[in-house]
Amino acid sequence: MKMNHIGLFVGDMDKAIEFYTQALGLRLIMGNTKIEEERQTAIGKMCIAVFGEGFKGFNIAHMVTTDGIGVELFEMKDRAERHDVDFSRLGIFHFCLQTDDFEGVIAKTEKLGGKVRMDIMRYHPEDDSRPYKMVYLEDPFGNLFELYSHTYEETYSSEYE
Repeated sequence: MKMNHIGLFVGDMDKAIEFYTQALGLRLIMGNTKIEEERQTAIGKMCIAVFGEGFKGFNIAHMVTTDGIGVELFEMKDRAERHDVDFSRLGIFHFCLQTDDFEGVIAKTEKLGGKVRMDIMRYHPEDDSRPYKMVYLEDPFGNLFELYSHTYEETYSSEYE
């Protein structure tokens, strides 16, 4: 099984496209597209099945990471402006990206309206041969994401403290 894409709700599509392209380096492959609630097309029927009657419409944009994983951004007509994380609820908690420009991505995240949620952590602080770093961040709309300096497999293939 391979990861194909993830969908995120955002509060402002233009700001989201700017953030995800400029701060995180994603490539826009389909710009801001308006979808209206209707039953005449296949996409209209699919959206009603997913969002239910009365969703009214949304804007959508499609992006990809450098390794080809898709990121769909959804700006619903009726929406909150910010995601409130509720750690007592089930569901997707965060997504994670990997970069060679760790400090640069953190700086761009803050510059473009995101937040740093914690100090940078080293998974193996006792071992200079494994300088694996991570940090939790959030986009301007409150969606949490994690940033890794190394691959998932490298990070977890051995014990860490």
